[in-house]
Amino acid sequence: MTFVQIIDCKTDRVEEMNRLLDSWAEATQGRRTATHAMMGRDRSDSTHVLEIVEFPSYEEAMENSRLPETDRIFREMTALCDGEPTFTDLDVVRDEQLNKLVVRRFVDEVINNADSDAADELCAPGYREHDPSQPSYDMDLEAAKAANREIMGAFRPTCTIEGLVAEGDTVCLRMSFKGRHVAAYQGLEATGREVTGTGHATFRCEGGRIAESWWNVDDMGMMRQLGVVPE
Repeated sequence: MTFVQIIDCKTDRVEEMNRLLDSWAEATQGRRTATHAMMGRDRSDSTHVLEIVEFPSYEEAMENSRLPETDRIFREMTALCDGEPTFTDLDVVRDEQLNKLVVRRFVDEVINNADSDAADELCAPGYREHDPSQPSYDMDLEAAKAANREIMGAFRPTCTIEGLVAEGDTVCLRMSFKGRHVAAYQGLEATGREVTGTGHATFRCEGGRIAESWWNVDDMGMMRQLGVVPE
Protein backbone atom coordinates (compact mmCIF):
# COMPACT_ATOMS: atom_id res chain seq x y z
CA MET A 1 0.00 0.00 0.00
CA THR A 2 1.36 3.44 -0.96
CA PHE A 3 2.49 5.46 2.05
CA VAL A 4 2.72 9.26 2.30
CA GLN A 5 4.46 11.27 4.98
CA ILE A 6 3.62 14.95 5.52
CA ILE A 7 6.20 17.05 7.35
CA ASP A 8 4.70 20.27 8.74
CA CYS A 9 6.96 23.09 9.86
CA LYS A 10 7.32 26.84 10.30
CA THR A 11 10.27 28.58 8.69
CA ASP A 12 11.14 31.78 6.86
CA ARG A 13 14.22 30.13 5.34
CA VAL A 14 12.51 28.35 2.45
CA GLU A 15 15.36 28.76 -0.03
CA GLU A 16 17.80 27.19 2.43
CA MET A 17 15.30 24.37 2.94
CA ASN A 18 15.16 23.86 -0.82
CA ARG A 19 18.93 23.60 -1.06
CA LEU A 20 18.96 21.18 1.85
CA LEU A 21 16.45 18.90 0.14
CA ASP A 22 18.47 19.07 -3.09
CA SER A 23 21.54 17.89 -1.19
CA TRP A 24 19.54 15.01 0.34
CA ALA A 25 18.29 13.91 -3.09
CA GLU A 26 21.85 13.92 -4.44
CA ALA A 27 23.35 12.15 -1.42
CA THR A 28 20.77 9.34 -1.40
CA GLN A 29 20.68 8.68 -5.14
CA GLY A 30 20.51 4.96 -5.83
CA ARG A 31 19.56 4.10 -2.23
CA ARG A 32 16.49 6.14 -1.27
CA THR A 33 13.07 4.52 -1.43
CA ALA A 34 11.04 7.74 -1.80
CA THR A 35 9.33 7.96 -5.21
CA HIS A 36 7.88 11.47 -5.13
CA ALA A 37 8.52 14.57 -3.04
CA MET A 38 7.08 18.05 -3.09
CA MET A 39 7.20 21.11 -0.87
CA GLY A 40 4.43 23.68 -0.58
CA ARG A 41 4.07 27.03 1.15
CA ASP A 42 0.82 28.25 2.69
CA ARG A 43 -0.51 31.23 0.69
CA SER A 44 -1.99 32.76 3.84
CA ASP A 45 1.18 32.26 5.92
CA SER A 46 4.48 32.28 4.05
CA THR A 47 6.30 30.71 7.01
CA HIS A 48 4.03 27.64 7.03
CA VAL A 49 5.69 24.96 4.90
CA LEU A 50 4.66 21.39 4.13
CA GLU A 51 6.86 18.71 2.64
CA ILE A 52 5.00 15.71 1.19
CA VAL A 53 6.97 12.53 0.46
CA GLU A 54 5.56 9.40 -1.18
CA PHE A 55 6.84 5.83 -0.76
CA PRO A 56 5.70 2.51 -2.23
CA SER A 57 4.95 1.25 1.30
CA TYR A 58 5.38 2.05 5.01
CA GLU A 59 8.16 -0.53 5.25
CA GLU A 60 10.13 1.17 2.47
CA ALA A 61 9.61 4.53 4.18
CA MET A 62 11.20 3.07 7.29
CA GLU A 63 14.16 1.89 5.19
CA ASN A 64 14.53 5.44 3.91
CA SER A 65 14.45 6.87 7.45
CA ARG A 66 17.36 4.62 8.45
CA LEU A 67 19.68 6.15 5.85
CA PRO A 68 22.37 8.20 7.64
CA GLU A 69 21.81 11.06 5.18
CA THR A 70 18.11 11.20 6.10
CA ASP A 71 18.93 11.58 9.78
CA ARG A 72 21.54 14.26 9.08
CA ILE A 73 19.24 16.23 6.76
CA PHE A 74 16.40 16.07 9.28
CA ARG A 75 18.61 17.55 12.00
CA GLU A 76 19.72 20.33 9.65
CA MET A 77 16.12 20.93 8.57
CA THR A 78 15.00 21.21 12.19
CA ALA A 79 17.66 23.89 12.73
CA LEU A 80 16.03 25.94 9.95
CA CYS A 81 12.57 25.68 11.52
CA ASP A 82 10.82 27.60 14.28
CA GLY A 83 10.31 24.64 16.57
CA GLU A 84 10.19 20.89 15.93
CA PRO A 85 8.49 19.77 12.68
CA THR A 86 5.41 17.56 13.06
CA PHE A 87 4.71 14.39 11.06
CA THR A 88 1.50 12.93 9.64
CA ASP A 89 1.76 9.35 8.35
CA LEU A 90 -0.85 8.31 5.78
CA ASP A 91 -1.70 4.94 4.23
CA VAL A 92 -3.15 5.89 0.83
CA VAL A 93 -6.61 4.32 0.43
CA ARG A 94 -7.51 6.05 -2.84
CA ASP A 95 -5.27 7.59 -5.48
CA GLU A 96 -6.83 8.70 -8.75
CA GLN A 97 -5.00 10.83 -11.26
CA LEU A 98 -8.04 12.30 -12.95
CA ASN A 99 -6.39 12.97 -16.30
CA LYS A 100 -5.58 9.26 -16.51
CA LEU A 101 -9.28 8.47 -16.17
CA VAL A 102 -10.26 10.47 -19.24
CA VAL A 103 -7.51 8.79 -21.30
CA ARG A 104 -8.70 5.34 -20.15
CA ARG A 105 -12.24 6.28 -21.17
CA PHE A 106 -10.96 7.42 -24.58
CA VAL A 107 -9.29 4.05 -25.16
CA ASP A 108 -12.30 2.08 -23.93
CA GLU A 109 -15.03 4.06 -25.66
CA VAL A 110 -13.52 5.58 -28.80
CA ILE A 111 -11.20 2.70 -29.74
CA ASN A 112 -12.44 -0.52 -28.12
CA ASN A 113 -16.15 0.31 -28.44
CA ALA A 114 -15.61 1.95 -31.84
CA ASP A 115 -17.66 4.96 -30.73
CA SER A 116 -16.03 7.98 -32.35
CA ASP A 117 -18.86 10.25 -31.13
CA ALA A 118 -17.77 9.58 -27.53
CA ALA A 119 -14.89 11.94 -28.32
CA ASP A 120 -17.38 14.85 -28.26
CA GLU A 121 -17.63 14.45 -24.49
CA LEU A 122 -14.05 13.40 -23.81
CA CYS A 123 -12.28 16.02 -25.95
CA ALA A 124 -12.24 19.80 -25.62
CA PRO A 125 -13.95 21.84 -28.39
CA GLY A 126 -10.58 23.07 -29.70
CA TYR A 127 -9.08 19.57 -29.71
CA ARG A 128 -6.13 18.94 -32.05
CA GLU A 129 -4.77 15.52 -33.02
CA HIS A 130 -1.33 14.86 -34.49
CA ASP A 131 -0.63 11.56 -36.25
CA PRO A 132 2.01 11.10 -38.98
CA SER A 133 0.09 8.14 -40.41
CA GLN A 134 -2.88 10.32 -41.35
CA PRO A 135 -3.20 12.51 -44.47
CA SER A 136 -3.02 15.60 -42.23
CA TYR A 137 -0.69 15.70 -39.22
CA ASP A 138 -2.79 18.41 -37.54
CA MET A 139 -6.51 17.50 -37.34
CA ASP A 140 -9.41 19.11 -35.52
CA LEU A 141 -11.99 17.03 -33.66
CA GLU A 142 -14.24 16.34 -36.65
CA ALA A 143 -11.33 15.33 -38.88
CA ALA A 144 -9.95 13.09 -36.11
CA LYS A 145 -13.36 11.43 -35.67
CA ALA A 146 -13.55 10.75 -39.42
CA ALA A 147 -10.05 9.24 -39.39
CA ASN A 148 -10.96 7.11 -36.39
CA ARG A 149 -14.10 5.83 -38.09
CA GLU A 150 -12.04 4.72 -41.08
CA ILE A 151 -9.53 2.91 -38.85
CA MET A 152 -12.25 1.26 -36.73
CA GLY A 153 -14.19 0.13 -39.78
CA ALA A 154 -11.11 -1.22 -41.53
CA PHE A 155 -9.47 -3.08 -38.65
CA ARG A 156 -11.98 -3.36 -35.78
CA PRO A 157 -9.03 -3.03 -33.41
CA THR A 158 -8.85 -3.64 -29.69
CA CYS A 159 -6.32 -1.68 -27.69
CA THR A 160 -4.68 -2.83 -24.46
CA ILE A 161 -3.19 -0.23 -22.14
CA GLU A 162 0.28 -1.47 -21.22
CA GLY A 163 1.19 1.60 -19.18
CA LEU A 164 -0.03 5.09 -18.28
CA VAL A 165 2.13 7.84 -16.79
CA ALA A 166 0.74 11.24 -15.80
CA GLU A 167 2.56 14.43 -14.91
CA GLY A 168 0.88 17.81 -14.70
CA ASP A 169 -1.55 18.16 -17.60
CA THR A 170 0.15 15.43 -19.66
CA VAL A 171 -0.61 11.70 -19.85
CA CYS A 172 1.59 9.25 -21.76
CA LEU A 173 0.11 5.96 -22.99
CA ARG A 174 2.00 2.79 -23.94
CA MET A 175 -0.29 0.38 -25.76
CA SER A 176 -0.59 -2.78 -27.81
CA PHE A 177 -3.32 -3.49 -30.36
CA LYS A 178 -4.72 -6.24 -32.52
CA GLY A 179 -7.31 -6.41 -35.26
CA ARG A 180 -8.21 -7.80 -38.68
CA HIS A 181 -8.13 -5.94 -41.99
CA VAL A 182 -11.79 -6.32 -43.05
CA ALA A 183 -12.41 -3.15 -45.10
CA ALA A 184 -10.54 -0.68 -47.29
CA TYR A 185 -8.08 1.63 -45.55
CA GLN A 186 -6.43 4.59 -47.28
CA GLY A 187 -6.96 2.95 -50.67
CA LEU A 188 -5.83 -0.53 -49.63
CA GLU A 189 -8.56 -3.11 -50.15
CA ALA A 190 -9.32 -5.57 -47.36
CA THR A 191 -6.82 -8.43 -47.06
CA GLY A 192 -8.50 -10.34 -44.24
CA ARG A 193 -5.17 -10.53 -42.46
CA GLU A 194 -4.76 -10.18 -38.73
CA VAL A 195 -2.53 -7.37 -37.49
CA THR A 196 -0.88 -6.72 -34.14
CA GLY A 197 1.38 -3.95 -33.00
CA THR A 198 2.43 -1.44 -30.39
CA GLY A 199 2.37 2.30 -30.05
CA HIS A 200 2.64 5.35 -27.85
CA ALA A 201 0.42 8.39 -27.46
CA THR A 202 0.74 11.59 -25.47
CA PHE A 203 -2.31 13.55 -24.33
CA ARG A 204 -2.57 17.11 -23.03
CA CYS A 205 -5.61 17.71 -20.85
CA GLU A 206 -7.50 20.85 -19.93
CA GLY A 207 -10.37 21.02 -17.46
CA GLY A 208 -10.83 17.26 -17.35
CA ARG A 209 -10.96 16.84 -21.14
CA ILE A 210 -8.37 15.99 -23.79
CA ALA A 211 -7.19 19.13 -25.56
CA GLU A 212 -4.44 17.68 -27.77
CA SER A 213 -2.89 14.34 -28.63
CA TRP A 214 0.16 12.98 -30.44
CA TRP A 215 0.17 9.40 -31.78
CA ASN A 216 3.01 7.12 -32.88
CA VAL A 217 2.04 3.60 -33.93
CA ASP A 218 4.14 0.90 -35.62
CA ASP A 219 2.63 1.53 -39.06
CA MET A 220 5.59 -0.05 -40.88
CA GLY A 221 5.11 -3.27 -38.94
CA MET A 222 1.40 -3.24 -39.78
CA MET A 223 2.11 -2.68 -43.49
CA ARG A 224 4.48 -5.67 -43.43
CA GLN A 225 1.77 -7.82 -41.89
CA LEU A 226 -0.63 -6.70 -44.64
CA GLY A 227 1.89 -7.63 -47.33
CA VAL A 228 2.25 -4.04 -48.59
CA VAL A 229 5.91 -3.78 -47.52
CA PRO A 230 8.29 -6.76 -47.91
CA GLU A 231 9.48 -8.48 -44.75
